[in-house]
Amino acid sequence: MSGVVRTVEGDVLPGELGVVDAHDHLFFRSPLLVGQELDDAGLARQELAAFAAVGGGTVVQWTPYGLGRRAEELPALAAATGVRVVAATGMHQSAHYAPELLASRATDLAEVFVRELTVGIADSGVRAGLIKVAGGFHALDAHARWTMRAAAEAHHATGAPIAVHHELGTAALDVLDLLCGELAVPARRVILGHLNRSPDFVTQKEAARSGAYLAFDGPSRANHATDWRMPDAMAALAEAGYADRLLLGGDTTTAGARSVSGGPGMPHLLRRVRPRLVEALGKDTVERVLVGNPAEAFAVEWA
Repeated sequence: MSGVVRTVEGDVLPGELGVVDAHDHLFFRSPLLVGQELDDAGLARQELAAFAAVGGGTVVQWTPYGLGRRAEELPALAAATGVRVVAATGMHQSAHYAPELLASRATDLAEVFVRELTVGIADSGVRAGLIKVAGGFHALDAHARWTMRAAAEAHHATGAPIAVHHELGTAALDVLDLLCGELAVPARRVILGHLNRSPDFVTQKEAARSGAYLAFDGPSRANHATDWRMPDAMAALAEAGYADRLLLGGDTTTAGARSVSGGPGMPHLLRRVRPRLVEALGKDTVERVLVGNPAEAFAVEWA
């Protein structure tokens, strides 16, 4: 395995990540989630410690530009808990931003991504280790295409992986057509998020066949209608020969979803989801999903 993973404390070898929550959030602030912000550093530290207590080694935070990443606080949280943290650059759907902020980035978005990957986020000195962008429901609007073009440009300049939010798990093949077809990003550098939210096994297999990673994330969301289908979906992909394309994450996006605030949170992945997946996929495959696959997905030969 070549390359290194860019964590908030510096670059590390892929084999040092341990068990990985491949998609989650320590901090997240959006006008769409007023009153549910993840903005308490003390609770973030407790959540990381709770994840470490059940065997967690690394958390990949997909919070992108402009949504309250608090990058300057991430190294201290990682050091205090022993959990490695990978931060993101990138941009979410337009609904998460004020129009004036989007307008201010109209001509230099790719430059912002590259700077945050190679120099640091704002003046924190903390470098991002991935680019996060987002599609829409069964479609890619002009904003999504703009941000994905910027992400592809930043990938070609740095080698960074691109992680994609799919609204309710849809539009994965459209994303692949754009990023990997038109924009020439290698599929192995693309992580397709939330595919558990649209349990279409045919589309999932086609996406996996491309060589992209499929992130099954979001079991921390209470009452999610498709959670019970996730083990079957992952088992079907593994049986079809795509066990090496699978990632697992929690995607804790609201304050009430944290384990230290009464929700399932990050520990739920290892306390409850992992045993259920072992039944469906077997222990060795689950180990690969939690350890081997993310080590490969987030390792980069940085340009």
